[in-house]
Amino acid sequence: MKPNNPVDHVVIIVKENHTFDNYFGTFPGANGDGTLQHAADPPPSDPPHDHAGWLRRAQGAVRQQYHESDIPAYFAYARQFTLCDNYFTEVASQSEPNHLMLIAAASPIIDNSSAKRRSYQPQAPFDIPSLPASLERAGLTWRSYGDQHNYFNDIVALKGSRQIVRWTQFDADAAAGTLPNVSWLYAPGSPNDLSEHPPYGKNAGQPTVRLGMQWTADRVKQIAQSQLWANTAIFITWDDWGGWYDHVEPRQKDVWKGGNPPTGVAYTNTQFSYGPRVGCLVLSPYAKRGISKAFHSHVSIVKFCEKTFGLQPLNARDAASDDMADCFDFRQAPLAPPVWSGGGAGPIPSRGPKPPGPNPKPRGRIARQPGKSRGPASAKRKRKKSGKRPCKRP
Repeated sequence: MKPNNPVDHVVIIVKENHTFDNYFGTFPGANGDGTLQHAADPPPSDPPHDHAGWLRRAQGAVRQQYHESDIPAYFAYARQFTLCDNYFTEVASQSEPNHLMLIAAASPIIDNSSAKRRSYQPQAPFDIPSLPASLERAGLTWRSYGDQHNYFNDIVALKGSRQIVRWTQFDADAAAGTLPNVSWLYAPGSPNDLSEHPPYGKNAGQPTVRLGMQWTADRVKQIAQSQLWANTAIFITWDDWGGWYDHVEPRQKDVWKGGNPPTGVAYTNTQFSYGPRVGCLVLSPYAKRGISKAFHSHVSIVKFCEKTFGLQPLNARDAASDDMADCFDFRQAPLAPPVWSGGGAGPIPSRGPKPPGPNPKPRGRIARQPGKSRGPASAKRKRKKSGKRPCKRP
C-alpha cells in the first residue's frame, strides 16, 4: 500500500553526459572541484565515454566545467530545492545501460547496443522486468515522453507500447493535469540536440548546454504552473559521465561478468557498478532545501517510485537500494513552485576554442496536442484523500 506521502506524480527528466564536477563543481557548499578550466558550449568534441573510456579515465577524462552563468536555471533550482552531491550513475559506461537502470533497475549490457561492433554483450530487446510493467499491474499509469529513439523499446514487454509518445505531448498533458503517475521525459535530439549531449555527427558545432537547460526549465515551468505541482516530485539527472572528469571515485558494487570487446581492452571482472558521479536535482513542495550528502544512484529513483506507490522490488539491486528519503520532508510546509527569472536561451556563452559550423537558432514553440485522461487508479487516490484533489548514442 502507498506510504503516507502526498506524491501522486513523479517526473524523471533525464539529460545527458555531464559529471557533477562538470556542472556543479562550483556550487557553493557542494563537494565539487571548482578549479577546472571553463568549458566551451559547444565543446570541440564528444569525449569517449563507453566502458573502455571509463577504464582510461585517468588519462582521458576532460578536466573542464561549466559555471552558473552557463546553466543558471539548474543553480537556481539547487538553491530552492535539493541538490544531491553524492549521486552516481549505475553503470561505469555510457547511455543505454544507464537508461535501462532508470527504467528497470537492471542492464544486461555494459556499453550501448551494436550487433556489429559489440558482440561481447547481449542485443536488444531484453526480457527483463521493469517499473512501467509493475505500475500497470498495480493499476497505475506511466508514460515515456521522448524523441525518435526510445530506450523503452529495448525492453520486450514495453516495446511498441502506446505509452511511448513524443516529448511534444508533455506540455499539453501537464497543462491539462493528465500526467501519469510516473513520467520519463527526454529532450529531442534533432534538428537541435537539446539533451545537453556534446554535439557530434550532424550536430557538430551546435551549442547544447544552455539551450538544453532552457528546454528543461520550460518543461519544469509547465508543471510549476499546473494544478499538479502540489503532488509532484521532479527528478532532474544526467544519464552518464560523458567523458568529463569528476574528482570523486565511485565505489565498486559489482563487476562485469560478460565478455571482452575485440579492441584488446579487458572488460571481464572490471567494475560494472557504480559509474561516475552526476548531478541530481529534486524539485517538490516536499523537497528539503539544501545539499543531500547521502549516497544515491539511478536505481534510487526507481526505489522512490516503488516506495511511493507501494510496489514490490524488481530485483536484488533495487531491493538493496536507498529510496531518496533524505531529500524529502513530507511534514514541512509545502514549498512554492520553482522560480527562475530567465526566459529564452539568450546569448550562448562560449569559452575556449570554437569548432567549425553554424550556430542553430533556438527551436520555436511546439503546438500543444490534446491531453489524455488520467488513469483510474490515480483518480481513485485523489477521491480517497479529499474528495476533490486534483537518442541513442554511439
